[in-house]
Amino acid sequence: MVNVDVSVFIQIINFLVLIWVLNLVLYKPIRKILIQRKEKVTALEMGAETSLQEAKAREAAFDQGIKAARAKGLKEKDSFMQEAGEEEKRIVGEINAKAQSDLAAVREQIARDAAAVRAALQKEVDGFAKAIGQKILGRAI
Repeated sequence: MVNVDVSVFIQIINFLVLIWVLNLVLYKPIRKILIQRKEKVTALEMGAETSLQEAKAREAAFDQGIKAARAKGLKEKDSFMQEAGEEEKRIVGEINAKAQSDLAAVREQIARDAAAVRAALQKEVDGFAKAIGQKILGRAI
């Protein structure tokens, strides 16, 4: 049979002192380090999440800027195309007006030349009629 004497109580006290010393020397520093590491990991995770959200926000702002720039570019392109169309119409109108005036001048010149030729031929018609009549008749008229 087991005798319960004072040595059991001494062992219990020894065990409790050992646990208290181990807790003081070993377990508390390890728990403290684990808590610090957990806080650091949490802080890093929060920092990473914040950075990710900022990156997404910047990307969205960049995309918005690209869309705005494209829209502005298309507006400017449309305005340039409209200006170019108006300039083209103006130039074509000027060319048509110049061509019409040149055509009118050429027609007038042709009409004057035709009238001058007609007048010259009219003067010579009598001479040609005499010459043709002489050739047909074979004698002088």
